[in-house]
Amino acid sequence: SRPRRFGKSLLISTLQAYFEGQRDLFKGLAMERLETEWTEYPVLRFDMTSFRHVDKEQLLSNLNWILSQYERIYGKDEQDLRPSLRLYELVRRAYEQTGKQVVVLIDWYDAPMLDVVHEEDNFRELHRVISDFLAPLKSLEPYLRFVFITGITRFSQADMFGGLNNVKNISINEEYAAICGITEEEMVTQMKEGVERLAKAMGISFDAALEKLRQEYGGYHFDWPSPEVYSPMLLLNALSSSKIDSHCLVPGPPSYLRTMLRKFPVAPEKIDGRYGWNTDFDAPIEMMTDAKPLLYQSGYITIKGYERMMDSYLLGIPNKEMRIELMRYLLPEYVTPRKCTKSHAFISDLYCLITEGNIDEALQLLQTFLSTVPYTENTNYEGHYQSLLYVIFSLLGFYDVDIEVRTATGRIDMVLQAGGVIYLFELKLKGSAEEALSQIDLKNYPERFALRNLPVVKVGIGFDMERHTLSGWIINNP
Repeated sequence: SRPRRFGKSLLISTLQAYFEGQRDLFKGLAMERLETEWTEYPVLRFDMTSFRHVDKEQLLSNLNWILSQYERIYGKDEQDLRPSLRLYELVRRAYEQTGKQVVVLIDWYDAPMLDVVHEEDNFRELHRVISDFLAPLKSLEPYLRFVFITGITRFSQADMFGGLNNVKNISINEEYAAICGITEEEMVTQMKEGVERLAKAMGISFDAALEKLRQEYGGYHFDWPSPEVYSPMLLLNALSSSKIDSHCLVPGPPSYLRTMLRKFPVAPEKIDGRYGWNTDFDAPIEMMTDAKPLLYQSGYITIKGYERMMDSYLLGIPNKEMRIELMRYLLPEYVTPRKCTKSHAFISDLYCLITEGNIDEALQLLQTFLSTVPYTENTNYEGHYQSLLYVIFSLLGFYDVDIEVRTATGRIDMVLQAGGVIYLFELKLKGSAEEALSQIDLKNYPERFALRNLPVVKVGIGFDMERHTLSGWIINNP
């Protein structure tokens, strides 16, 4: 399992070329030295990437069409068999005709089911078709050289693969943690020229360009410890254009994730920096009790650390690109859809004002924007506005933004580090800006950040419950 845009299909193509003995395609690569025999095996590739938004009959038709292409080569049983039996006979005939064991490659096995995970009846039908199709692989073991299956999501191995108990899930495995994506070692060796061109175009050093790429597209780990992996598609776009702006190409969370986020709502501030067991985030989709498994399997959170004593993993948003993409999707939960169409200009203006240190004008802009928050029962508590501000400031791309930050004397509503300055925000939904600022001073919140050796700006904010926006603020900037 790997997120979309991570090179799963390219990996399948590479395996296909290798098992077909296409030595010329590996010229100059490590495999040319490592492999000495280059045995050609019969390869059956089932690409299900286009099997989206299909019903049972369409799925059966698509599987039968792929099978028919290979039956032109290896022959066909005259009986009208269902796909699973056709697969069984196809593998057996390929083995008998070539004298070689068969390679089966299945790309995006979960594609037919992704968009119907919330439709119980439709999901069961498609799930049954795929399970039935894969079932013969167990009994075909003597005829098989290699089987490799990719996908985004995990479904229960017992249900999906039935008796196929010799399948090994390598999704979270140190040995295969960098099997897809691009590592930093590869960037400074294989892709060095591209990074150098980017650094020159941006007028920064090679190391600074690497750090910029890491913040934008890196941060992925598929075990711990493991190499840091970069999202390949976005990284390659940036290097080919010598420009870091590929987030304009990102369409937002896929439809299946949007559906499940509506079913299992998440507080934006609780997505990042939380611990969990691998059974929590790498769980089969049909066993989900919250959105964490889909967020992980879709690439919106990743492994950031490991606590050995508790056997738990620290999870977090991998990079700026994924943070912005996710927060863009969550923003309409807090402001009207009409206003969201104008949010790009708002976010750009707010970013410039904060990085320039002009916090007063930034709050004026925020006050105008928040006046569009729709009135619902959920807006009359402080946590709603904390979450809203967290989403907005995360959209600015600032890494160091958090809410409910604990100190020795209490909890600060929100902390933001930007432009070399630490901003402490205290919010009062049923109080004044003066009361909010007084609480910062009374509990001496700045002491918590003394070791960072950065200037601290205290900001007290009051909220107008009738207009659902900022009523006023006081900025204490020493």
